[in-house]
Amino acid sequence: MLLDARTLRGLADGTVTHTYRRWAVVRVRAGSTMRTRIGVVEVTAVDPVVLGSVDDDAARGAGFRSAATARAWIERRGEGDLYRVGLRLAGPDPRVALREDDDLDGAAVEQIRARLARMDRAAPEPWTRAYLELVEARPAVVARTLAEGLSMERDPFKIRVRRLKELGLTESLDVGYRLSPRGRAYLAATADDGPGDGSPAR
Repeated sequence: MLLDARTLRGLADGTVTHTYRRWAVVRVRAGSTMRTRIGVVEVTAVDPVVLGSVDDDAARGAGFRSAATARAWIERRGEGDLYRVGLRLAGPDPRVALREDDDLDGAAVEQIRARLARMDRAAPEPWTRAYLELVEARPAVVARTLAEGLSMERDPFKIRVRRLKELGLTESLDVGYRLSPRGRAYLAATADDGPGDGSPAR
């Protein structure tokens, strides 16, 4: 479940406690979590409601100024049953601490190298180092442009970069990406591995 900027701002400052979704099939459950740019958000409840129950107080708890504004937003959200989804900010994203950790000893470098090698073996061709070098060479460039440079569609490209982010090697910006301190340290420690099989680092 994606949360928009209004919801995230409200969760961060404590003014938002829930959001609304229309679903034919419920997509989250109480206790599930999601990682967002403000930290880990937990789903605290998923309750069926009717549109008429969204009054001014409920609307403000979802980050809207009034019931009318909230209802208009909900009515544009597709079809299915309406649910009130309770939310809370559960803590920082653990990837933030990981990507700031650039004190890599030999064991840490080998662990990262092994994880990347598994990703490469699972793909039609090795890609991980070329992507790291591309992000290093072209920070803050929109994903579609980076993908086009590799003759890829944007969405498969973003999925791959997200996998590097899971290892703490890249981080998302408002536009595009950049290497994290951990990613820069890894590339520096493995400089003798040579460039990736693509050409972006030239």
